Amino acid sequence: MRIDEIIAAGEEPVFSFEFFPPKTDEGELSLRATLEALRRLEPDFVSVTYGAGGSSRGRTVELTKWIKQDLGIEAMAHLSCVGSTREELGLILDGMAAAGIENVLALRGDPPRGETEWTPHPGGLRYSTELASLIHAGYDFSVGAACFPEVHPEAPDLAHDLRFLKAKVDSGASFLITQLFFDNELYFRFVDEARAVGITVPIIPGVMPITDAGQIKTITGMCGASLPAALLEQLELRAGNPHSVLQFGVSYATLQCAELLARGAPGIHFYTLNRSPATRAILSALKLLRPWVKREVLRTAG
Repeated sequence: MRIDEIIAAGEEPVFSFEFFPPKTDEGELSLRATLEALRRLEPDFVSVTYGAGGSSRGRTVELTKWIKQDLGIEAMAHLSCVGSTREELGLILDGMAAAGIENVLALRGDPPRGETEWTPHPGGLRYSTELASLIHAGYDFSVGAACFPEVHPEAPDLAHDLRFLKAKVDSGASFLITQLFFDNELYFRFVDEARAVGITVPIIPGVMPITDAGQIKTITGMCGASLPAALLEQLELRAGNPHSVLQFGVSYATLQCAELLARGAPGIHFYTLNRSPATRAILSALKLLRPWVKREVLRTAG
């Protein structure tokens, strides 16, 4: 089923998980076991990333196909412009369609490992808007796109970033997933700004539970996300105790997600780093507490 239709049809928020294809057969077996465990939580969809330079292309399609056909969970394959001509991208999309995949996240992609600047492949595409347009024009996929509450690292300012995001939507993207963030006000301000420029599609917040203090500093440094001072202080206090960091990270993400849902977010997209315990705990708590019902009660009372 198309993700835009899942979002439109459901009265409940949409919950999804993101994984990356392992590089080894052993890693893939481990990931498959993780996905089997998560299936019991009935996620609305699972997305599978696309390696730098298309390095995991084959595993992305195969894993997405397995999730959809064998696990019975709706799946979305990421696709980037990196390392492929327009014709090669068409062949990849043909393969996805033949495999029964109905959802694609259209991305420009990051430079291949070892390179600092992104350059388009000769005969390929330069922007994610071009990829979204290619998919939308030639295939019956639901097309998703990425957005950045703290502004894309290469954009000069929010206004420029929003103009480009509007172009993604106009090119065929029917829903958006945000980069990770740790201050919910960043998300809500971004949604307000997006609506003000005419972006009306659902904007799903992306949340990464903190499980390792050093790791999250590295990740945020790479993607341009910020760690609020108070959050960073609490992580520093627990830096010598990995178990304490994990407990705190799960608690923080649970509260973050509860507020997002209570204030109207259409769902949560979890960046899992291919691990399930933290995400399982958070989603189980959310489904038990149902903070989005508070939103409905407040709306009715008003």
